[in-house]
Amino acid sequence: MHEEVIISHRGARYEIGRGTGFYGIWPAGGTQAQPLEWWPENPEGWQAAWSRFTEIEARRSIVPVSQQAAPADQQPGLVASRRGRGVVAAALLAIGVAVGIAGLFPGYFGSVGLIRQSAEVVPHAIYLAAWAAAAVLILLGGARQRTGALLAAGTSIVTSGLFLADAGTAITGGAHLFGTGLMLSLIGWLGCAAGSALALWLSPTGAPGRPRGLETTLTLTLAAVAALGTAIAFAPSWDSYVLRTAAGATQSLTAGNAFANPALVIAGDVAVMVALVAVVIAAAAWRPARYGAVLLAGAIVPMAAQAISALIQAGQAASPLQFGITPGQAARAGLTISSGLTPAFWIYGVFVVALMLTCALMLSTPAPPPPPPARTVPLDATSPAAEAVG
Repeated sequence: MHEEVIISHRGARYEIGRGTGFYGIWPAGGTQAQPLEWWPENPEGWQAAWSRFTEIEARRSIVPVSQQAAPADQQPGLVASRRGRGVVAAALLAIGVAVGIAGLFPGYFGSVGLIRQSAEVVPHAIYLAAWAAAAVLILLGGARQRTGALLAAGTSIVTSGLFLADAGTAITGGAHLFGTGLMLSLIGWLGCAAGSALALWLSPTGAPGRPRGLETTLTLTLAAVAALGTAIAFAPSWDSYVLRTAAGATQSLTAGNAFANPALVIAGDVAVMVALVAVVIAAAAWRPARYGAVLLAGAIVPMAAQAISALIQAGQAASPLQFGITPGQAARAGLTISSGLTPAFWIYGVFVVALMLTCALMLSTPAPPPPPPARTVPLDATSPAAEAVG
């Protein structure tokens, strides 16, 4: 029996391979005995065997037997080199996070720091938390390093446009608006982007591929529609205000249209939309799908943070200064201002939720089985498959 068995994959407790005319699962190192379970030697049999194997064996422990003799993760020199460079990538992320945290306190636009503006500090804190989590995952190495690299990359790519828009606001508004907090935040983003790029370069995380099968095609279509919807709904005004006089007259105003800004700010907002669509489509086409889901999660982080920021701002009292009216003038005129959110924001929220559902769908999609081991021994009457048929 031992000479007739070809083991293709091995885990901590079990191994899977091909016998004479059948696919089987054995205890690890126990191919001299009869297999624990076996299936016919056909595509359906291999699919069923692999499905069963991944049910009873921890997925992280499964490696191809060709890697068993000298797997990359067990070669001391390569492990030390990768781990050392992984530490550098994690350190860059950690430095970026530390500088970003420092940037929350000084003036961001002018003399007002982000820490004094809850609607602004919360999204920045969410970005920093995602990068910090990615740094920890990269330090842990192995599959976690790949997860951290993709999470950090997705967040860095999409936030690039947001920071560009902030820089454009300060540049077009005059040098007095370019506060120390903004400068530190930009440096922090650069550190995190460099760390995520280095970690991505170090880790074999797969790549986008052509969709195969109805399920992957539907996932890619859902992701593309959700990404385009999110990008389009990101542009219109989200903030809605109602001005009411003492006599009962009202006037409605909206604010926040991405294309009602200076050119540099528009460029940043457009960069966010383009980056989001590109990253989401690449993530949906990524193979393995579970790594694409992590890249997608990184892209979702800043977009969800923007929605949270809008909700916080809508819950705060609107200032008359937003409309060129001092509080004293508003009081004398009996003017009150209430704030809310436009339908465009709620449409945006629906599409962000659709992105989250797409991410969950990709995480739950089982990886396709690898090709079965090549058959070298012809079927004979002594095989378990033949015995089962007989």
